[in-house]
Amino acid sequence: MLGKWPQNELPNLTDQNCTITSPVSNRYNCIAWASADNIKWWWPDLLNQYYWPPDVPRKVTLPVFVSVYEKQGYAVCYSESLEPGLEKIAIFGHKAQDGTVTPTHAALQLESGEWTSKLGPLEDITHKKLEDVNGPTYGKPVCFMSRPRSKTNGRRLNSICA
Repeated sequence: MLGKWPQNELPNLTDQNCTITSPVSNRYNCIAWASADNIKWWWPDLLNQYYWPPDVPRKVTLPVFVSVYEKQGYAVCYSESLEPGLEKIAIFGHKAQDGTVTPTHAALQLESGEWTSKLGPLEDITHKKLEDVNGPTYGKPVCFMSRPRSKTNGRRLNSICA
């Protein structure tokens, strides 16, 4: 395996279905990466150690994560399918028996239809299918969101990686 991620945590990720697009960095995470931010780690921790958008509760719930992306112009949609002119994200999570979802990861769909993910404090990758990052760590996609794609919101910020 070409990356530093543990194979047992991301069992579907292989050399054939992903490409590393930037080096290891603990500066930012997947939630930030899907928001085109590679400077801050985004997480709603109660101790305020990490960045979290103002006026959004610091709770690890699906409605809160949806709210974060709605503030960036996304709206809930029902498919991860590529649609010309739309930028999509997928929020991953683990679903409890009572139906509540704990968000764990976010991935961004590229104009090619492939996806890009930041693997915690590890590398950024491009992966062919959304399911390539399913597994015990991230669970599976639980929500899809989209917004109109533009030149400014479709950018990737690889130049600041540590």
